[in-house]
Amino acid sequence: MQIVKYVFSQHGDDRGQLIALEEYKDIPFEIKRVYYMYDTKEGVRRGFHAHKNLQQILVCVHGSCDILLDNGKEKKIISLEKPYEGLYVPNDMWREMYHFSEDAVLLVLASDIYREEDYIRDYDKFLEFLNEREEGKR
Repeated sequence: MQIVKYVFSQHGDDRGQLIALEEYKDIPFEIKRVYYMYDTKEGVRRGFHAHKNLQQILVCVHGSCDILLDNGKEKKIISLEKPYEGLYVPNDMWREMYHFSEDAVLLVLASDIYREEDYIRDYDKFLEFLNEREEGKR
């Protein structure tokens, strides 16, 4: 599994830091939706889904959290703890977010608007989807 972690250009001086993100420059897709999670309680896990087509960049702009990525063959855990790093999550990738620090704010940049039909919320159906897609490529 290839994990792509972006390090965004920081611009700063004695006043502080600034990061600007532009689609197709810093983000590898057109940004159609932006949302963020915060006040996640201790021990809570989020996500538990994959997308058929949607791509995302996850940035923990404050605090830290861990992301479990699973492509159906292997799993990797990535820690996000720097506001200038972003994790690319392609479609066909199961994700779970957890170990949120008390002050964590997880920003998500998405390639499409919310469409429930793009979600796969059952892990066994996710594996079936991957198998069907693989068979279609043969």
